[in-house]
Amino acid sequence: MTSGKILVAQGGGPTAVINQSLVGVALEARRFGQVEHIYGARHGVRGIVDEDFVDLTQETSHNLELVANTPSSALGSTRDKPDVRYCQEIFKVLQAHQIEHFFYIGGNDSSDTVRIVSLEAQKAGYPLRCIHIPKTIDNDLVGNDHTPGFPSAARFVAQAFAGANLDNAALPGVYVGVVMGRHAGFLTAASALGKKFPDDGPHLIYLPERTFVLEKFLADVKSTYERYGRCVIAVSEGIHDSTGAPIASLLAKDLEHDAHGNVQLSGNGALADLLCEEIKSKLKIKRVRGDTFGYLQRSFIGCVSDVDQREAREVGEKAVQFAMWGARDGSVAIKRTGFYSVDYELLPLDAVAGKTRVMEDEFIASNGTDVTDAFRMYLRPLLGSGMPDAFRLRHNPVAKVLQPGR
Repeated sequence: MTSGKILVAQGGGPTAVINQSLVGVALEARRFGQVEHIYGARHGVRGIVDEDFVDLTQETSHNLELVANTPSSALGSTRDKPDVRYCQEIFKVLQAHQIEHFFYIGGNDSSDTVRIVSLEAQKAGYPLRCIHIPKTIDNDLVGNDHTPGFPSAARFVAQAFAGANLDNAALPGVYVGVVMGRHAGFLTAASALGKKFPDDGPHLIYLPERTFVLEKFLADVKSTYERYGRCVIAVSEGIHDSTGAPIASLLAKDLEHDAHGNVQLSGNGALADLLCEEIKSKLKIKRVRGDTFGYLQRSFIGCVSDVDQREAREVGEKAVQFAMWGARDGSVAIKRTGFYSVDYELLPLDAVAGKTRVMEDEFIASNGTDVTDAFRMYLRPLLGSGMPDAFRLRHNPVAKVLQPGR
């Protein structure tokens, strides 16, 4: 390469480990003598078109390591979803700055951006190597066993539901926790890993891979409440009816829409409140509480999987290696090779871009409100070391004196 310049950017929702990938790129690139400058674009593709760059070459290795262990996107991010014209502007900037290696850390939309920019460079005959680095807490990138960011978010969800279950056991009632996931239920399903005893919650898990029927939901809650005297429920924000309409939009009259016209499922407590109201009014249960996990899942600083940290670093490193030693653009993918180990491949961009993975049927219980042991085996090693545990007092009753017959 002639310019020795590379550019890295971060897009979409932040995660607890996305900076590991950023630092993986920066430090691995320093190992290659032809690399003279490592630029970072502030706020993703928006920063590229605005030429808002910072020179990561001037960062110390020590500070980069500190940033790597800090959640959220150190460069800032964006929700811009570039079309062809937008990507043409991106390419113009890359060409003007003589950048010949472009790394974009992100999810489905980010991979599609990389694909279009790669095509623009090919049309122009410009020597630009484009690599997509996987990231999403939704775990919905095709071609990957799992995606960096998901294990740490899953660890948070599992621990949060373990805590909610303890609270609910002490003061029985119905608890509804709404978890991120518009199309894929992996993160909501992670709530099952917080269970230890057979009667622990979540007792019911609702995923977007299965049609949600309100009447069936209420019957499930009633049955569970009668059996245990309480009920803990994990619900994906993306649950929908048989037509694909989000349940939140059916129960609520006024909901916000995002920049892409989708119903705004995150950032408000609408679904939790609506489901709680249905339970109260239809089942006449007095103690009903709901939470929307929202942004807490993405960058919770006290709940990070060490496995996730390691792999997020490695996908950044492998991206640089694929770019420097390979002869094609692509998307880095994690492949499971044992219990537990992984390897990394470079997939064609069009095999990943714009596609969405959902939970496989083998991971969802036949009743549609639980996960299988196959899912538990799949997820457990990703959660990392040091998962907290919960214990109970043994029930050794003392004989009653004043009320012996009761």
